[in-house]
Amino acid sequence: MKYKALIFDMDGTIINSEHIWQQATRDLIESKGINLSDKEHELFNQQLKGLAIRGSCSIIKEQHNLPHDLEELMREKKQRAFDLYKHGITFIEGFQDFHKKVLSHNLKTAIATSADDMTLHAATHALHLRNYFGEHIYGISCVNDVYKPAPDIYLYAANKLGIHPWECIAIEDSHFGVKAAVSAGMFCIGINTSKNRNALKEANIIVEGYDEISLPNLLKGS
Repeated sequence: MKYKALIFDMDGTIINSEHIWQQATRDLIESKGINLSDKEHELFNQQLKGLAIRGSCSIIKEQHNLPHDLEELMREKKQRAFDLYKHGITFIEGFQDFHKKVLSHNLKTAIATSADDMTLHAATHALHLRNYFGEHIYGISCVNDVYKPAPDIYLYAANKLGIHPWECIAIEDSHFGVKAAVSAGMFCIGINTSKNRNALKEANIIVEGYDEISLPNLLKGS
């Protein structure tokens, strides 16, 4: 069996956006009259890491006893993140060079993210992601909002690429993302951009950055 594609998560894997979602969470909470210390925010952000917006807003609502409708909180957090996204995102260090190496091995590539359409559009426009992935950029609306850790978005991306899931390598940065990729039957590389190796323990291998990924060795082993 030979790997034929690399499928990337987006936030925290391709783009530096964790600070944006953390700020959107902080602004949302503070707008409801709740003030947390920096340490409390740090612990709370760890709890939300890798969750899609519905899951994160559910926790925000429950833990802070907010009377607001969940859909209202989701809309507000999306808008706050979107406003920050347009000018505040950059590529993860090493991604662009790594992507060139992937193409040099004639591997297909795609994005499989839990991001909604609005966020995905902002990221695609800001960083010209279609120059890297063409039309193979898939968000959660493609699978009727079935979020990771369900494997649906990875299975969908593989199908659109025209290859079997077990012929794919997935790159993920979160616990739920790793579970989704592994459940899809893909070889999963956990990239430790959030500095929490324990969250990636179910990945096949864990790396600290793109410079640690040896494509020749992976392809030789496949």
